[in-house]
This record gives sequence, C-alpha cells and structure tokens, in this order.
Amino acid sequence: MRMPIPHVTLSGHSGHTIAALVEGPEHGFPVMLAHGGGQTKRAWKKVTATLATHGFRAIALDLRGHGDSAWADDGAYDIVDFAGDLVAVAGALECRPALIGASLGGLAGIMAEGEVAPGSFASLTLVDITPQMEASGVARVVGFMAAHAREGFASPEEAARVISEYLPHRPSRKASSGLAHYLRQKADGRYYWHWDPAFIEGIMRRHSGRGNGTDYGGSELGEAASRLALPVHLIRGGSSDLVSPEAVMHFRKLVPHADYSDIADATHMVVGDQNDAFGDAILDFLVRTHGNEIKA
Repeated sequence: MRMPIPHVTLSGHSGHTIAALVEGPEHGFPVMLAHGGGQTKRAWKKVTATLATHGFRAIALDLRGHGDSAWADDGAYDIVDFAGDLVAVAGALECRPALIGASLGGLAGIMAEGEVAPGSFASLTLVDITPQMEASGVARVVGFMAAHAREGFASPEEAARVISEYLPHRPSRKASSGLAHYLRQKADGRYYWHWDPAFIEGIMRRHSGRGNGTDYGGSELGEAASRLALPVHLIRGGSSDLVSPEAVMHFRKLVPHADYSDIADATHMVVGDQNDAFGDAILDFLVRTHGNEIKA
C-alpha cells in the first residue's frame, strides 16, 4: 500500500512560499520536479512513485502562482523568477539535486543552471522544451490557459469539457476528484483555475508581436543553454507541436553532450500521454548518471 505523501512548504527566491510533495527515502538522492505552466505538483504523481521505488527522493514542486504555492503580488512571473525559486529550493537540500523540468519548469531549469546560479543541479532533464519553440504550439497552449483565466467556469463539468476539447487525443475527461485539484471555487460560486491569471497575462504581453517565428524562447535562453555543463537529457514528445525535430537539432548543437529520447505517440503533454515510456526514459538516464549516489 502506498504511504501518504508528505506535503511540505519550502522557501523560494526571497522567501517566496513554494508548496511541494515529497516521496522516497529520507536520504535518497534528491530529484526535483518542476511542472509546466498551468499544471501542479500532482502532474508527477506516478513519476514520483516510480522514483521513490528506485531509491530516489522525489520533490515535486508547485511553481510560484500555481497550485498551493504563493502568488506573486508584484507580478514576478518572468523565467528568471521561476529560476530563482528552483535555485533557492535546491540550495536548501543536503546535496545538489537532479532537476526534471517540463515546459515552463524546463525553461526555468535552463535559466537557473545556465545563467542564475551555475552548479546548482547535478543533472537536468528537459521534458518537451527547448529555447527554440514553434510559435503555433506556444499560441495553442497560451490560448487555452488564457481563455477562462478571469471568468472561470459555471461548474467542474464545464471545465472538463474545455480540457477535453484541448486534448482531443485523450479519453473525455469527467469532473473527477482529480480535476478538483486544478480548480478553486470562489465566493461568487464559479470555479477558477488554480493559477494566478497575472502569470498567463504576463506571458501574453511579453510575446505579443513576435510573429510566427520559431525563436519564441528568446536568445537569452539559447545563450543559457549553451553554457550548460552538467549532464542533460532532452525528452521530446514524438507528436509535439511545440518542439520540432529542427528545434531538437538546434538544441543538440547548443548542448552537444545532451542525451536525447523521443517518446512515440506523445504530444507536448508527454508525462500524461505516455507515462510508462516517460518513466523508463528518465529512470535510465538518472540511474546511469547518479547510480553511485543512490542509497540502498
């Protein structure tokens, strides 16, 4: 039987409150997991169980403005702000952790290790994210997040329908107890996404007018990636509309020592689409890279 997973509160940059779930041996080799925009620490539920079973100490974070973590009253949702939180959390651990970052979490990882505080992490796994992104894929993700950010939903069932339209390749989602973790009912009786609307509005402002090019991440991310000296693993969803094969080639020129895995039949939402294949890929890399540091 799976034991209850501890919910903990950690300190991000300048003491920003970061919520987390921790699973695995107390002194196991730490693996931090940073979700994508609009997700929460619960996105890694199956992954953290797998990591714990193999002797790792999995620490799944709610990024600032998401889930149970504090919102930024000053609207501090730039990549460097998320990166600062990752660096702060990593610095409080007993040894340098491995970091697994999906989408937004991966961009924050690149900036954290390549710019903000090199040497903070023992390895970096990027899940369907590179500095070069397809503008159409970014627009689809941002459009979904922004569509109901302020007005919310009349019911969880309405939210479930919107998710099903966004992810048509998956079975239709019901208004389950799991969905409740992504919604907050307010005094007006309506249901709202768990994330701070200011987060997605800031992204829309920063990227407005950039056109249809592929350098959606900005040159600063490419420069940070080129400085990555730690072990790196890039995982792409085989059917991703955000990271193209050309973007992978570009990244591998920036980080020629990076390992690469392509997960067949997975979109940008790799973890949810093909969890077992994803778990196998990250375990292979982590065991090869940190096997000597895993405590029995």
